Amino acid sequence: MFTHITVGANDVEASRKFYDAALGALGHEPGSGPDAKGRYWWRTRMGAFAVGQPIDGEPACHANGGTIGFFAASPEAVDAFHKAGAENGGVAIENPPGFRELPVGRLYLAYLRDPSGNKICALHRPG
Repeated sequence: MFTHITVGANDVEASRKFYDAALGALGHEPGSGPDAKGRYWWRTRMGAFAVGQPIDGEPACHANGGTIGFFAASPEAVDAFHKAGAENGGVAIENPPGFRELPVGRLYLAYLRDPSGNKICALHRPG
């Protein structure tokens, strides 16, 4: 359904470091860039994720109520994502990493805020 997701950052280099660590823990290569607009991109065959300063020149702000979820291959990958992100400028939020019983089934999740306040999570859906 999605081709890409882009989030704003006030400190693009701090965000690049954070996402290189957090997404690297999920098995992704470091972001490429910056591109002509100053954005860094993490690309997979399923889509792309980017971080950069807002094009309109206004300060970046997070989407209150918004969350971006990243696929994780295992609970250990979720834990590694959470640890790497928290050690690289992210803030642990909500419950610690772990299983949640939800109407859509049993999921293993961890939530972070990136250096600009964007809410992200890593999600593993057991087989």
